Amino acid sequence: MIDPALALGVLYADDHLAVVNKPAGLMVHDSALARGESDFAADRLRLQFDKPIFLVHRLDRATSGCLLLAFDRDTASALGKVLMSREVEKDYWAVCRGWPEVDDFTIDHDLDGGPGKLLKKPAMTHFQVLARTECDWPSAGFDTSRYALLNAQPQTGRFRQIRRHLKHVFHHLIGDTSHGDGRHNRSFRMIGVHRMLLHARRLAFVHPHSATRIEVVAPVDAEFGKALALFDGFDPDAL
Repeated sequence: MIDPALALGVLYADDHLAVVNKPAGLMVHDSALARGESDFAADRLRLQFDKPIFLVHRLDRATSGCLLLAFDRDTASALGKVLMSREVEKDYWAVCRGWPEVDDFTIDHDLDGGPGKLLKKPAMTHFQVLARTECDWPSAGFDTSRYALLNAQPQTGRFRQIRRHLKHVFHHLIGDTSHGDGRHNRSFRMIGVHRMLLHARRLAFVHPHSATRIEVVAPVDAEFGKALALFDGFDPDAL
């Protein structure tokens, strides 16, 4: 059994698969990036469901939201093929510095596979601006700071793709200590937002056994909610 305080929120579950809401700051599984960490979502989920689990995709440690897993190898394999065919709809919410010039844009920029993997591969992300705000704290010689709430739809699955694509166009993701802008990260910490503002908001796919369409939406945590409150009039429940 798992301590209820450590259990992850279940967004959908049946005999074959589940979608859970991973909190920011929790690593999905052990890896070379763990650096002595001993608490992993995979271990919690094995205890929580009291059965073997097979992770179908990954989320960065600092990213929250929809995490898909299977309870048997056949389902995991089937879901993996669906992911590879891009038949899974994935929406991420992201808060970035600055206002993009247009409300809908696509970043098509090759990315390598991360540390030690220098080969670049095609990478594409579609973005939509959901809201804009201007805060009364200064930055880079300006009296105010501008931010945008984006919906990101990655079309490929490269290492830290959304974060690195936003850096590429100088709309750095807020709270990203690896690819972001420290000045803006510090401003958000001053208002109590200490996490990276990337959240896997929605996941939609066809169930590999029943052929029914599954769609789940992950609520944001309190800190992400503080950031959303900066966008006057934005109602997360309306989307």
